[in-house]
Amino acid sequence: MNKSIGASKKKRGRGRPKTTGAGIQVVVRLHNPMLTGIDRWRGTQEDAPTRAEAIRRLVEQALKEEGSAFLED
Repeated sequence: MNKSIGASKKKRGRGRPKTTGAGIQVVVRLHNPMLTGIDRWRGTQEDAPTRAEAIRRLVEQALKEEGSAFLED
């Protein structure tokens, strides 16, 4: 017996695919002046990161400037 076309397709899981891997979600409320600054910084980046990625990069950059003792590998 022949298989139907739909039988050969893999069934996808429900929901949005994971993009950043496992981590702990942190919710932060920011006011417009800070968001404007973040968005301006994003505009200077060649790869145009998302706002969330920009915040991750800025936090990582600040921690590196303070010394590597704050960052875990």
